[in-house]
Amino acid sequence: MTIKVGDKIPSVTLMQATAEGPRETTTDAVFADKTVVLFGVPGAFTPTCSAKHLPGFVTQAAALKAKGVDTVACVAVNDAFVMGAWAKDQGISDEIVMLADGSARLATALGLELDLTARGLGMRNQRFALIAKDGTVTHVAVEAAGAFEVSKAEAVLAAL
Repeated sequence: MTIKVGDKIPSVTLMQATAEGPRETTTDAVFADKTVVLFGVPGAFTPTCSAKHLPGFVTQAAALKAKGVDTVACVAVNDAFVMGAWAKDQGISDEIVMLADGSARLATALGLELDLTARGLGMRNQRFALIAKDGTVTHVAVEAAGAFEVSKAEAVLAAL
């Protein structure tokens, strides 16, 4: 079942890409006592993700934080080394937390997994964005296949 407003973020262990290398974290640690914007992308280094989705959140990070967001996090079904390389490629320092969901555990727990095995890409995230306050979802937007409207940074900013 797809996560919806009022649901709690499921407890999942993830890897976080940091300047010092991969670090284990949990959704409990990421979301506890904070307002968090989490956006999910089908994959690091993919065209829309690299050209529009991630850069939009980098550009809007300060505006999101000015509206009370404590953490802006990006999650993809990639490993932490790929997420770290993507952050470096995109010039990201600490404005976006880069989360690796290498086995699609969070994607599956959120009900936002996307099976692209027929295309040789395995399990991925659907493209989405959500807002959670102290681990409870207050807004969720999932893109239709091939779309890029409701999960972009400007749409999330308008939802705050």
